[in-house]
Amino acid sequence: MTEPPTEDATTNRSVEELAARFREARARRAEIANEDRRLKEIEQEVANALHVERSWKQVGAILGFSGSRAEAIARGR
Repeated sequence: MTEPPTEDATTNRSVEELAARFREARARRAEIANEDRRLKEIEQEVANALHVERSWKQVGAILGFSGSRAEAIARGR
């Protein structure tokens, strides 16, 4: 049978280290999410700028997508 832990989890150093690691990962994920939003905004701006003088089909061809995908990117989808 497995013996129950004898030390308090709140004072266990490895638990503290794991909690710190978790918080670091959480913070990094938030940074990545913010950067991802910023990059999507850039994609949206570029697609809209290209569309000023072109059809969505032409924009899609330039960016390597279908015209409908280029339009969806421009609309933030």
